[in-house]
Amino acid sequence: MKILFINKFLYPNGGSETYIFKLSEYLQSCGHEVQFFGMEHEGRCVGNRAEQYTADMDFHGGSKLAKLTYPLKTIYSSEARRKLKIVLEDFRPDVVRLNNFNFQLTPSVILAVKDYEKQSGARVKIVLTAHDYQLVCPNHMMFSGGAACEKCLGGKYLNCFKGSCIHGSRAKSLVGAAEGYYWKIRKAYEYIDTVICPTEFIKTKLDTNPALAGKTLVLQNFIEKPQPSEVKKENYILYFGRFSHEKGIELILNAKNYRFTCAGNGPLEEQINSAEHITNLGFQTGAALETLIRAARCTVLPSIWFENCPFSVLESISLGTPVIGAAIGGIPELVDDGETGLLFEPNNQSAFEAALKSITEDDGLAARLSQNCIKKEFHTTESYCERLIEIYKN
Repeated sequence: MKILFINKFLYPNGGSETYIFKLSEYLQSCGHEVQFFGMEHEGRCVGNRAEQYTADMDFHGGSKLAKLTYPLKTIYSSEARRKLKIVLEDFRPDVVRLNNFNFQLTPSVILAVKDYEKQSGARVKIVLTAHDYQLVCPNHMMFSGGAACEKCLGGKYLNCFKGSCIHGSRAKSLVGAAEGYYWKIRKAYEYIDTVICPTEFIKTKLDTNPALAGKTLVLQNFIEKPQPSEVKKENYILYFGRFSHEKGIELILNAKNYRFTCAGNGPLEEQINSAEHITNLGFQTGAALETLIRAARCTVLPSIWFENCPFSVLESISLGTPVIGAAIGGIPELVDDGETGLLFEPNNQSAFEAALKSITEDDGLAARLSQNCIKKEFHTTESYCERLIEIYKN
């Protein structure tokens, strides 16, 4: 089977890239042929035989002239449509896998697939993995004014402009709202055959878009089962990830009766570093992060936004560490309350600290939760890809 991955970044940039690179490696090991389409970049590590990529769009740099054209290019990209068609004609894929494509590549890539089908007479299956809420929310997070938000559901994208939801900018939010309305009118998302949702929660939100309803299915993300380890549990509470408001960092800052170890960075890093009850080790990866997670009494994810399928939860549980998580978004689907962790009412300081108290003061509870985590089964790359191939063929 020939599979073309479309993702704006073709180098390690975040979770979406980690996801597609691992999938592509496994699929190729099974004999499938894989190519990629996205932006050109000096760090690009995957590509396509036709050597066709769009120009890199740097929203934080670039020339003044380039920045003037960005608002239109983030809505529609004639370059992406034209160059992708060349790739399609050369590769002739059976499946096009859409990942993160909005703003830099735009849904123009969907039209390119339909152009190719019309010209060649071929049938290409379009499968999207929903890593965020972009298809129903212009700022992709369903988060505005410091709180979870559902005002744009049902195609009411003007609310994005009203709330200055994109970077607090009226201008950027106007462009975001225009992008939502433009593609709603063009009905591009109706051409998508299947939308893979990592959680039931995001499925319910995407189903509010009539173009997607009936095409969504739930397939939880994969994580490889780690090897057993002799790392002993210690008594610290761990938060790892981004230090930002939507992650509920204020709850950690205000829980001054508990000692936290943090591993990350972000906008609230200064507050984290100045808090006496918090030790920040900085951004960690690889074996160092794995050891931190394994040894922790528990990890915490006190988010106040609609998390989709946070890898931090999957990673913690797979390494035998229970999670104290906010009961919001997809988190309750990953944390079995009282079995692999504890859930609490989001943005509720007393409820958060009650959960902290339970797990830090009850050794028996902590040990039982940890053992349950070790027994928990998630999709591996192999089992996930087996299900993917079924989706591609049906």
